[in-house]
Amino acid sequence: MTEEIDFIIDTAKEHMDGSIAHLEKEFLNIRAGKATPQMLGGVFVDYYGSQTPLSQVANINVPDARTITVTPWEKGMLHPIEKAIMIANLGFNPMNNGDNIIISVPPLTEERRRDLVKQAKSEAEDAKIGIRNARKDANTDIKKEEKNGTSEDICKSAEESIQKLTDAYIKKIDDVLAVKEAEIMKV
Repeated sequence: MTEEIDFIIDTAKEHMDGSIAHLEKEFLNIRAGKATPQMLGGVFVDYYGSQTPLSQVANINVPDARTITVTPWEKGMLHPIEKAIMIANLGFNPMNNGDNIIISVPPLTEERRRDLVKQAKSEAEDAKIGIRNARKDANTDIKKEEKNGTSEDICKSAEESIQKLTDAYIKKIDDVLAVKEAEIMKV
């Protein structure tokens, strides 16, 4: 195959890898009943007028499977952090003990588990759309190469390679989703 075709296939593979990486990052934010510091990954605190990630103004620890403790580096940040956690609408009720913020992670109800599975499926579908878009872009680029004189056989072979890549990555997404679904539904 030509260098251009190889480049198109490599680019498509990179985009597909990016979709998988993004999906796995999103799955970290979908809690499965166990407390993790990543649960507070989307919380931003008003730190002297600018929105700052919680992890940059406080230490986040998980002493046990149902508790998260947030210890701010400045005592004055206790109330803004508490407010930011409430605003983030994560379903947590932070308690301020004067030194740090303690969050009890409630056990998931059956209904909440189903909602989380729906959310996981939605994220997986978004990742599949990303994979299909990478395939479409690659096939468009391959067609351009064919118009620019690359042989039809090479282009057909490249399109088949792209389709095989697409199928493999879609299967990978389904596998990752199945694992996450089992993790969420496990009581």
